[in-house]
Amino acid sequence: MKTQTKSKKVNKAWLNNHVNDPYVQLAQKEGYRSRAAYKLKEIDEELKLIRPGQVVVDLGATPGAWSQYLRRKFAPKDAGQGGAAVGQLNGTIIALDLLDFEPIEGVQFIQGDFQEDEVLAALEAALAGRPVDVVVSDMAPNLSGIASTDAARISNLIELAVDFASRHLKPEGALVAKVFHGSGYNELVALFRSQFKVVKVVKPKASRERSSETFLVGIGLNAG
Repeated sequence: MKTQTKSKKVNKAWLNNHVNDPYVQLAQKEGYRSRAAYKLKEIDEELKLIRPGQVVVDLGATPGAWSQYLRRKFAPKDAGQGGAAVGQLNGTIIALDLLDFEPIEGVQFIQGDFQEDEVLAALEAALAGRPVDVVVSDMAPNLSGIASTDAARISNLIELAVDFASRHLKPEGALVAKVFHGSGYNELVALFRSQFKVVKVVKPKASRERSSETFLVGIGLNAG
């Protein structure tokens, strides 16, 4: 019973923090599906990665906040900011996730596991040979609670994202990927440095301080 009571207290504390989180409140006000939109917004405002007319791939897209942010960046200035902007779209957004994705006008969605060859083939088919300007990845695996197993799962997803980016990005393109501090982190930084000319480590203000998540940004592919 004590464990159950403690669990209820933890859940209540989390819910209270969530409801009072300024980014949660801002997301509700501005029509974003989650507070995660502000993580990408901060990274973009710092590094100026997203511009109208680009081809962007959004990996781990559900519930869609990053695609919403991209959608607004590609919408005409007079389209307004409510929800996911609708109407004309100056750019291409291809989103992918294992989970269901509520449609966003102008965003092409592929449902499936990025680790499966046929899903990757569907993504490549959607690109139809077009080089990609930016790949954004908010992918995270189902965690087991076993540190070594989880680190391996996280690293595998990042390695797949880096491999995809290295094969499909324009030479000056960029990859933004969520990673976690812990086992394997230094190896992932080294992987980025081996593939990109510029590597930035960004911890957005919208990322909760107690969270071990951070974002690696690689800009400009190394030749060869």
